Amino acid sequence: MSRIGKAPITLPDGVSISVDSSNIVTVKGSKGELRQQVDPDLSISQEDGVLTVARPTEQKRHKSMHGLYRSLINNMVEGVTKGFKKELVVIGVGYRAANTGNLLELAVGYSHPIYFMVPGELKLETISEKGKDPIIVLTGIDKQLLGQVAAKIRAFRKPEPYKGKGIRYKDEYVRRKAGKTVAK
Repeated sequence: MSRIGKAPITLPDGVSISVDSSNIVTVKGSKGELRQQVDPDLSISQEDGVLTVARPTEQKRHKSMHGLYRSLINNMVEGVTKGFKKELVVIGVGYRAANTGNLLELAVGYSHPIYFMVPGELKLETISEKGKDPIIVLTGIDKQLLGQVAAKIRAFRKPEPYKGKGIRYKDEYVRRKAGKTVAK
């Protein structure tokens, strides 16, 4: 049995979960509400503030879906209680990041600024202090959407291995390479 799939999900106070007839799981909490379609073969049961996901057989497809949907539901519960946060650092001389509401403006070495509209479900904030690299902070309750938007922003200028310039996650380590002048 899947080690992740068989782990129960404990529901914190203030979180309610409902499963309708078409296997759509709705999680409501203090920060908002999330919905997820679950595979119809899986069964979801809730007892005394503990949620469990069960699979009908040991087929490979059922095994793969078991851990996946348990993790997705757990991320939904965590999102509506605590929320998620991603920080990106913009490193490079002349590289800037600014926002107006949910419109992100990046100057990352191209001949033109890049404008990116962040979805309304996420909250965008930029921190620009003199002498420090600009930081882009994304917060939201949907972990999938947050990760996808952060990856899209990072893709505008990935960190390069020679000088380390680009957009990277705050805790990301970029392995540096020696340039061609080292060969002499």
